[in-house]
Amino acid sequence: MPRIGLCQLTSGDDPEANLKLVRSGVEAAATGGAHAVVFPEATMARFGRPLAPVAQPLDGPWAQAVSAIAAEHGVLVVAGMFTPAEDGRVRNTLLVTGLGHHLGYDKIHLYDAFGFAESDTVAPGAAPLTFEAGGTVFGVATCYDLRFPELFRRLADDGADVVLVPASWGAGEGKRDQWEVLVRARALDSGCWVAACGQADPAATGTEVNPKAPTGIGWSTVADGFGRVVAQLGAAPESVVLDLDPAVAVKARAATGALANRRL
Repeated sequence: MPRIGLCQLTSGDDPEANLKLVRSGVEAAATGGAHAVVFPEATMARFGRPLAPVAQPLDGPWAQAVSAIAAEHGVLVVAGMFTPAEDGRVRNTLLVTGLGHHLGYDKIHLYDAFGFAESDTVAPGAAPLTFEAGGTVFGVATCYDLRFPELFRRLADDGADVVLVPASWGAGEGKRDQWEVLVRARALDSGCWVAACGQADPAATGTEVNPKAPTGIGWSTVADGFGRVVAQLGAAPESVVLDLDPAVAVKARAATGALANRRL
């Protein structure tokens, strides 16, 4: 049974300073027995700053440093970073590293919504990602991907029992409600555990950020395949470690029939 750590934090502008947050988060989660440690989208550097100057490939120094931290503590780490795209934009990439893996998932659905145009600076990905670690099959998704049930059903079809969702959710009226509803709905759609780890709300620590950028609201949430919330954090930086039983995903799919009874 995988033990997962969620590390809700507020990223800054400096990738090197954010590496220190990753190290301290991994150390704390590993001490709590975590096998996988999940950080938010844009852990490498927050939204609201130029992204191209900080983007690095998966074999670059930032990702390699995270890989070394994962290896030191014997865990898997999932963290949001930015990698260069061919057209001068960047890709919004989830780094998956440790336990024999060093992979990247490029965010498929870009946040061109609520007055923000992620696609101006970010190129979309095209391929879902699943991987096996410690006998459990995981899928990953990023933030705005939560609004697209087809991706989560695809991850379940590809064998995932747990979907890890780093995010940097945009603030605004009703956005916290939408966040929780979507996490729970995607769990129900897919029968998977959905472990969604968001950037903390900068206002909770008095951190100044670009008010037009999606820099987080906190409220990281874990829901099981029945749509039940089993863990939820507040607005400020905070962490949680918990066990996710893959057998619950199997039971949820059998009970709801949401995958087996599809007609379209």
